[in-house]
Amino acid sequence: MSQRSHTIDREEVAGRLLAGSVKRSYAPVVDIDWDAPLEDGKYFLPPQVLSLWGTEMWDRMSEAQRIELSRQESANILSVGIWFENILNQALLRALLHNDPSSLHTRYMLTEMGDECRHMTMFGRAIEQMGAKPFQLRWYQAVVVNVLPKTFRGTMLWVAALIGEEIFDATQRRVVEDPQLQPMISRLMRIHVTEESRHIRFAREGVRRRVAEGHRIDRLWVGTLQGIGGPLFQRLFTNPAMYERAGLDPKEARRQALANPNFRENQRRGFESLAAFLEENGLMRATSRALWRRGGFL
Repeated sequence: MSQRSHTIDREEVAGRLLAGSVKRSYAPVVDIDWDAPLEDGKYFLPPQVLSLWGTEMWDRMSEAQRIELSRQESANILSVGIWFENILNQALLRALLHNDPSSLHTRYMLTEMGDECRHMTMFGRAIEQMGAKPFQLRWYQAVVVNVLPKTFRGTMLWVAALIGEEIFDATQRRVVEDPQLQPMISRLMRIHVTEESRHIRFAREGVRRRVAEGHRIDRLWVGTLQGIGGPLFQRLFTNPAMYERAGLDPKEARRQALANPNFRENQRRGFESLAAFLEENGLMRATSRALWRRGGFL
């Protein structure tokens, strides 16, 4: 396919996503009832997706302790979401410097960045509303986070976007209607799933286009490097600080979480669709496959 054909396809995709954004976009500041009180006995993540569900430690916990763990795990995931969407917006801003500012593709990138800004606001306000505190980056993590946007270019930009979006999205889709969820969290997930579906479509089309146009070396490099996401996300999802805040022994809690078959199954289910997409596009190499397996996602 010619470069012109790829450009036309890119504009067609962006045009459809822009139309969808006009029809179904949200302003969380008014689309979530922030004045509604939390409901007693409701979880901030369903028990079955918590890292300790089904472990010996879980069996010894009271219902109040389990709900508190869900509060801290939810606050941790929302904090990670804020970090990632910040990184993505920085990378998109850099890419915009080299794009045609009049194109539909650029307009949708700006629209997505606006969505992500609202999501970060929504996540931060939700953490406050649930009575938790955000999890902060450590100094060395902050250094990495400030460097990463400079490395996300071309195919790597869109693959990184998918890694940051699809794993969370797959889990949210499974639990958004769970009756055990706090209504505020359920509403947050509905908003996020709706808008992220367009972001995922945009990123997937970006990957397909780049793979079709790019050199084999680019596919080899991206297909090898993207596996770092496995150990990274495993670490983020078992952050010792969230166990400590929930009143648990952080080292023992993390040890039991990593050995928990239920937790590993949730990781695999979250990564399943993205793993198939990366395989289909020749972006899952032996090294990256091993890293995702090491992280418990394969």
